[in-house]
Amino acid sequence: MMPVRALAARALARIALRGESLREVSARHVGKIAAARDRALFTALLNEGSRWWLRFDPALDDLLKQPLRERQPEVHALLVLGLVQREVMGIAEYAVVASSVEAVRALQRPRFAGLVNAVLRRWLRERSERLQSLDAVSPTQHAFPSWLIDAVGRDWPDLSAAVLAASNRLAPLMLRVNRRRQTREGLQARLAQTGVASGPHPWLADALILDRNRDITALPGFVEGHFSVQDGAAQIAVDLLSCASGMRVLDACAAPGGKSCHLLERNDLHLLAVEREASRAERIRENQHRLGLPAVVCLGDATAPASWWDGEAFDRILLDAPCSASGVIRRHPDIKLHRRERDLEALVAVQHKLLAALWPLLVPGGRLLYATCSILRAENQHVVQTFVDTHVDAVVEHFSLPAGRSAGPGWQLLPGEADLDGMYYARLSKRTD
Repeated sequence: MMPVRALAARALARIALRGESLREVSARHVGKIAAARDRALFTALLNEGSRWWLRFDPALDDLLKQPLRERQPEVHALLVLGLVQREVMGIAEYAVVASSVEAVRALQRPRFAGLVNAVLRRWLRERSERLQSLDAVSPTQHAFPSWLIDAVGRDWPDLSAAVLAASNRLAPLMLRVNRRRQTREGLQARLAQTGVASGPHPWLADALILDRNRDITALPGFVEGHFSVQDGAAQIAVDLLSCASGMRVLDACAAPGGKSCHLLERNDLHLLAVEREASRAERIRENQHRLGLPAVVCLGDATAPASWWDGEAFDRILLDAPCSASGVIRRHPDIKLHRRERDLEALVAVQHKLLAALWPLLVPGGRLLYATCSILRAENQHVVQTFVDTHVDAVVEHFSLPAGRSAGPGWQLLPGEADLDGMYYARLSKRTD
């Protein structure tokens, strides 16, 4: 089998230089790695390589006479990984150099072995001044694109440094216990029997935090549907919707189905999950099947309800709108590589369109929960406030959470607060008069 670092360099080149998804690239490769230790290293290399690419990719420009990005993307990615291993992962200098030279040969690029060795050794000799140079410029200091640094600075001027730092830290692994099949205490005890330490979240009733990242599918109870992986920020939705058994509930833009499943774990509902992409709709069905939950999954466009709605209004609507995902970068670091400032205008237009299309489907006295995993005001309070200002029957329901802050008509969690992802929620009810 190809050495892990060579495989990781090949995969990282596809993510950073070809625009492919970290999750999809990782899924294609990790199953081919036999040893659990090697799988863990591969996952760490891909995640940290993606997270810190924008810091160490530019550093190579001064270390190479001729750029390698276009003509030898895998060798370029291998060099980035070499710097990441030393400066972020703390791997010993000799191991970084030796394993990188071995990897470039495994990539069938033996003529670059001397170059890889020389570049990494030069970095090690000059690392102090080179790190200082990287820290002098915001994009390389924070490993964030300039446009996103500017956006966070405008929206959260007093908190921007903390937001960027939190987004670059590895997120804890959090589970959501399936109440229909297990208790939180019971799952915690079962995990402990196999040497897996965990603890409850202080104010999320179904959340269990593991001591470190692990192969979730190998944990006791996974196959039986006793739990799912879901960050606590997303688990808040079920409490804010406050459903009762028997209600008709719509989960628009539902994939991958975590919030739908959580709602069904709490109550017996007539729930319709709508998703426009067939592959993502299938993921919802797979999750529901493993957890033993009943629901109807509909393939459809939430902005065009006429194609799938039966005409009977819903008591509750969850709109987890497509967004920049700027609040979940710590879990999906490739967002920094793939999201562009020009994407925002189109996303905001879709958010407005979704609210306008789904509001008529809500019963008078019903509740709609608008949610995004964004920290940008343009996608959050500006969207909701515009909607409220133009719909006289929309009433803002104010609420507070133990973390975060009020943000216009809703509530904003920033990355790392209460050890949660960045998330925005706004709760609207429809007038009955």
